[in-house]
Amino acid sequence: MAFPFFRQYDLMDCGPACLRMVARYYGRQYSLQSLREKIDMSREGVSLLGISETAEALGFRTMAVKISFDQLFYKAVLPCIVHWQQNHFIVVYRTQKSRLGWLASPRRVFVADPALDLLELTEEEFLDGWVGTDRSEKATGVALLIEPTPALVDLDDEPRTGAVGFSRLYGYLWPYRSLLIQLVLGMLVGSGLQLILPFLTQSIVDVGINTHNIGFIHLVLFAQLALFAGRTTVDFIRSWILLHVSARINLQLLSDFFIKLMKLPMSYFDVKMMGDIMQRVGDHQRVENFLTGQTLSTLFSVLNLVVFGLLLAAYNSTIFLVFLVGSVLYGLWVKLFMKQLRKIDYRLFDMSARSQGALVQLIQGMQEIKLHNCEKSKRWEWEQLQLKQHRVQIKTLALSQYQQAGAFFIHEGKNIFITFLSAQAVIEGNLTLGGMLSVQYIIGQLNSPIEQLIRFAQSWQEAQISLERLNEIHQLADEEPVDTPLVTTLPARGGIRLQDVTYSYPGAGNGPVLQGVSLRIPPGKITAIVGSSGSGKTTLLKLLLKVYDPTAGEVLIGEPLPHTTRSRSAQGPASPTPNARPGNASGLRLSQISHRAWRRECGVVMQDGFIFSDTILRNIAVGDEYPDPANVSHALRIANLQDFIDTLPLGLSTKIGAEGNGLSQGQKQRILIARAVYKNPQYIFLDEATNALDANNERIIQENLNDFFRGRTVIVVAHRLSTVKHADQIILMDKGRIAEIGTHAELTARREGYFHLVRNQLELGN
Repeated sequence: MAFPFFRQYDLMDCGPACLRMVARYYGRQYSLQSLREKIDMSREGVSLLGISETAEALGFRTMAVKISFDQLFYKAVLPCIVHWQQNHFIVVYRTQKSRLGWLASPRRVFVADPALDLLELTEEEFLDGWVGTDRSEKATGVALLIEPTPALVDLDDEPRTGAVGFSRLYGYLWPYRSLLIQLVLGMLVGSGLQLILPFLTQSIVDVGINTHNIGFIHLVLFAQLALFAGRTTVDFIRSWILLHVSARINLQLLSDFFIKLMKLPMSYFDVKMMGDIMQRVGDHQRVENFLTGQTLSTLFSVLNLVVFGLLLAAYNSTIFLVFLVGSVLYGLWVKLFMKQLRKIDYRLFDMSARSQGALVQLIQGMQEIKLHNCEKSKRWEWEQLQLKQHRVQIKTLALSQYQQAGAFFIHEGKNIFITFLSAQAVIEGNLTLGGMLSVQYIIGQLNSPIEQLIRFAQSWQEAQISLERLNEIHQLADEEPVDTPLVTTLPARGGIRLQDVTYSYPGAGNGPVLQGVSLRIPPGKITAIVGSSGSGKTTLLKLLLKVYDPTAGEVLIGEPLPHTTRSRSAQGPASPTPNARPGNASGLRLSQISHRAWRRECGVVMQDGFIFSDTILRNIAVGDEYPDPANVSHALRIANLQDFIDTLPLGLSTKIGAEGNGLSQGQKQRILIARAVYKNPQYIFLDEATNALDANNERIIQENLNDFFRGRTVIVVAHRLSTVKHADQIILMDKGRIAEIGTHAELTARREGYFHLVRNQLELGN
């Protein structure tokens, strides 16, 4: 029995794909996505520890070992997963001794590489990928031995809702059914016109030439010209309709993809390579070509095939049978290569994703590349990827040439044999000379549909591959599932409380970044979070922004309010709901609140904030179709941007970002601050928001922000103590835990962690 093989769809999917193959070998059915979620993949992929923990959670028994090749060959329980080429996982599912017995020949290892296929490797080839260049007896490689236990479970492998299949794809054609009816009518008219041509050709020879009637020949030729003009007109109209339909469908496909992509959690983009996402955008083009180009053209081809096939059978049944047998052989020959081309398609996707990611990195990182004089090495890295991609393309070309050569031989051999049979029939009196010309014309009309059907089969395979990759996106759970009701109205001016919050980044073996964090962020006050790099400050901020969900514990919003109220210029205060009363002592869990509703009330300035390729005005009033001039002016004043805007000839209409004027880091940060202020939010989150500002700008903006902060709940993450020393509450983080809480005066008086952190900046002495 063949070993079950599953391919990885993304660069980092080798671990889940290997575990899926091993599980299927033992009769268990798991989807790739379910294993992804259990393994907790990080941006770097998955570790052997992650695969082991997931396998044991499913009911397998595992053991990670470093063993020699002899131990793997003779003693290891197979199948097992091995670490391959230091950055990949494959499955070893069988070993085989020499077939030559006593003769010295290499032992063979059978592996399943999720990036390639089922492979048979010699001992030397296997050792190259497993242990590298070390060929000593002590050389070892890493393997994960896996055995089933009685506790082995079977996950639900049913496709998730949202999967895109061919039936759903054809639903994109339904809104254009009136145009499609016109296309079908055009096809019928075109086929009818073509059906007349062989009879006209036969009549020219059998009637016009045999009777020497030049007038009849002229009449037939004019009729043929009229038919050609009619066919050209029909084809012209058909092309315009196809262009219109294909452009609309392509837009809808991509739009639906981006709608789904934008519904995914922000954490998804932390572990997904840009090249993979970009390649999936390209997959939509193949799907659209299949829907509009191949499918509709194939319908036309099938119609012609039926009509001209019956006509050929009426002319000569023997010739029809020869054509039928030759066409079947032609199709079978092409099918022989489709499986290999499918494998290469996956490899080409993988290489194209890597190449595209490297190209984006090369362009975006050009400044750092030139500053560090590494142009040549980075260019060589990109060229190496191009060479690997070129090798795959050469293999594709070679297979295509073999396919085309064999197909050409079968195709032309069939045509030559039919010509011989036609000539023989004329000589024997079974067919007129005009009939022979008509048969040749019919064969020409039949060859094109056969080739079109072959192209359709190839296009169907390519579309199926693309759909498999696209469904990896469409089957992911949304950030806000439709069947999960979430609160959309927030507690008025509620504070924030964390209760025993713990968080670990995805990936087995990763320690907790936050450990048992409990704190209260009072409403209408400024809370500063400080600590050394890696202490968990930014992670805590992202938990509060619902970028990540806590591994344990919970975040609560809302508590009894102070006496003062805050006026909102852009919108009134949120009205309370039964689930979010202002005086609710227990608070509302952040997980119960809609992501969009929560972020609507959050003004955020992250240290890696993004500037869009648009005008300054559109970068400040992001998503606001008609920016409020008063709010824009207020945001410019708070961010101290007005003087900078006045120096620009186009003012707020100046284009910035990747396609416009470059900005200094300080100008970029001021635009991000203005963006947050423009929202007039209830909660403010600042992550090193002023670290790139000069002292004068920082002082002015800090004074302006202090006025803006009144009545709002503010969380500031910063290293510069000038930014946080006036905060109502300062929290010192250390190794994912809260070390100290208090005001600046209280914490410096204690002369503990906070004091040592700020001593040099504030020159407090010893």
